[in-house]
Amino acid sequence: MNKADKDKFSINPGDEAAPGTPGTGENICPVCNGSGRGDTGECQNCGGTGKVIEGIGGA
Repeated sequence: MNKADKDKFSINPGDEAAPGTPGTGENICPVCNGSGRGDTGECQNCGGTGKVIEGIGGA
């Protein structure tokens, strides 16, 4: 499985839900500001994607 396929199914620490979960969407990672990089390499919050999955709407 390549990195793109892995990213479709993996949940990173900054994700609120798995990709594709109804009521969620992609947002820019607040830790790396979407770069995918941290101080010591790959951003640990988003797994290097620069995106996190968050709930949309609000209740």
